[in-house]
Amino acid sequence: MIHAINFMPELIGCGKYTTELARYLESRGHEIEVVTAPPHYPGWFVRAPYRGGVYATEFVGSIRVTRCPIALRAGAPGLWRLLAPLSFAVSAAPVVAWRIISFRPDVVICIEPTLMSAPVALLAAKLVGARSLLHVQDLEVDAAFEVGPLKGGAVRKLANGVERWLLDGFDKIITISRKMNEALVVKRLSSEKISVLRNWVDITAISPAPKACSPFREELALPANAFVVLYAGNLGPKQALEILIEAARRLASEHDLYCVVAGAGPMREALQRQSADLPNVRFLPIQPVERMNELLALADLHVLPQSKGAADLVLPSKLGGMLASGRPIIATADPDTELHDLLSDIALLTPSGDSEALADGILAARELDWTRRVERGLRLVETMSAQTLLPQYEALLFGG
Repeated sequence: MIHAINFMPELIGCGKYTTELARYLESRGHEIEVVTAPPHYPGWFVRAPYRGGVYATEFVGSIRVTRCPIALRAGAPGLWRLLAPLSFAVSAAPVVAWRIISFRPDVVICIEPTLMSAPVALLAAKLVGARSLLHVQDLEVDAAFEVGPLKGGAVRKLANGVERWLLDGFDKIITISRKMNEALVVKRLSSEKISVLRNWVDITAISPAPKACSPFREELALPANAFVVLYAGNLGPKQALEILIEAARRLASEHDLYCVVAGAGPMREALQRQSADLPNVRFLPIQPVERMNELLALADLHVLPQSKGAADLVLPSKLGGMLASGRPIIATADPDTELHDLLSDIALLTPSGDSEALADGILAARELDWTRRVERGLRLVETMSAQTLLPQYEALLFGG
């Protein structure tokens, strides 16, 4: 049983990995059920033909998927970032309890976000003697205070106490970075309970391809000699994409240099307004899986901006695809953060929040010999391949 707020057909973020995990386990002969919400990420609105206020059941292959109501406001402003997952946790609670008790799974997997859904799943797992596992994709309690709507020391102390109690109830915790692992240990969780498995990438689907393989250059009417700086992913506050737009403004006199922003999310309209007068900025919608390799091949340089406050609360899931594409990468990452440590000899790194440094870095990137760095990136991504990590995940489900 997998309990997760995000699932297919969402194309990016946590839903992508939860879907790939479920499909992999199905291919290995496991019987899988999923309790989730209607697809709503990125952007925080329900995609047709799904509806946000109803219960519905469908089958994806042999996987039974039950979708539970969620209350949403587009972009999830302010407290809606808390109200939306809370509404899902409440609506899903009776379904999770009923399905676990009737389905009697061997393993119950909860995905964070959202931890709000965990209490009922944990209780039902214990009632049927199932092993419980939490997959921490995002330290959402910390993020809610660092870059989100929650404030106040007393509130944070209470939230941290509830979080630790819930985390401690799981038999196993999987997280996606070393820094997130350290943050969990600081919460006084046993290090033996925690394993680190980075988000994976299918290196058979994404691999180095020549620029000529990307039809997006023609679709965007870019000059033949265009140097393309590409961001592809969620357009949200944690990504600090306003820094990229500011850098593009500083680079507007470089007539062969273009910044392409591909994706969807609550910041898209604001970013489009911010860059409306810039001829060197282009936008693309979120792309289907079958076009992802073509999209990544558009880049002469991938850019990976990140909010300073979220530096070690999440590890950008888009990194695997960037590395697998065999393209140079520039990232905003400060020393002693996970991203900085991981990419120190692979990417060009600039301080977070510094648009001038990012602009200077993009200019410098055009002159660098990237051969060695790209080779090191491709070696790193082999350790992050789905073919390597998903079998390890399966072993952890049963105590391996």
